[in-house]
Amino acid sequence: MELKELKNKSVSELETLLTVERLKLKDLRFKDANKQLKDVRQIRENKKLLAQILTILNAKRQQAQ
Repeated sequence: MELKELKNKSVSELETLLTVERLKLKDLRFKDANKQLKDVRQIRENKKLLAQILTILNAKRQQAQ
């Protein structure tokens, strides 16, 4: 998902996306620990997406105050 798409989402949509991506990261880490994950780079990409979501979410919360 691109940064422009994330900026257009509302706070509630970002929060739900955040929970989904955190669960996905948990699953990726579990698969990596069990040697079932072939592309370890997915973990890095997921963490980057989580950081972008959190940054935009915090910025929108700051603007609301």
